[in-house]
Amino acid sequence: MKADPQFAPEHLALEAVRRLGPEAAAWAERMRIEHPDRSPDQLADLAVKRFTTLARISGAVSGVAGLPGAVLDVGVLAWNQARMVLHIAAAHGHDPTAPERATELLVLQRVHKVAQSARLALGVAAGRERAVKLFAGAASRPLTGVMMRLGIKLAQMAGVHAARRIFAKMIPGASIVLGTWVNSAATKDLAARAREQYRHARQPDRQPS
Repeated sequence: MKADPQFAPEHLALEAVRRLGPEAAAWAERMRIEHPDRSPDQLADLAVKRFTTLARISGAVSGVAGLPGAVLDVGVLAWNQARMVLHIAAAHGHDPTAPERATELLVLQRVHKVAQSARLALGVAAGRERAVKLFAGAASRPLTGVMMRLGIKLAQMAGVHAARRIFAKMIPGASIVLGTWVNSAATKDLAARAREQYRHARQPDRQPS
């Protein structure tokens, strides 16, 4: 993502589905076996509670000062939020490893307004990911500028007011209080949108057992 900060959310969404999709699928299968009496909504409750708690913790303990600490904070938040969305999808019977989940992540996290533009951006990001020249050229870019752009993109993806969150991270003490509240609120908002999405969506991508 440092090599291509402009498409940081798209790179994160693609990697989240690749790495976290199987985890979410295994979790949902295990929960259905352990709790056969629980509805999809109740399983989603478990996921939301878990990842909202993680969001609070990451906001409180990421006390590394300065810009790198701010970027790390919003990056961890965006990653955990992607895990939550994939777990909610799995709880409602959708395949969390399906490529369409990356598109839905970007729309739910309001990086893109519609699925069509998200798919186009994911296609561009996937092509750039394979471009060796791009990564080779990243080392010559000013690190501060790259990190600032990366932090703002990830903050927008995580539903955080980018400038306020990043600059507050640079003030010792302020980041703990603000981080806990902002991370939790942004994660709860995303959870509500994801639950609405997957509760009513059809399930054409569910894999046969």
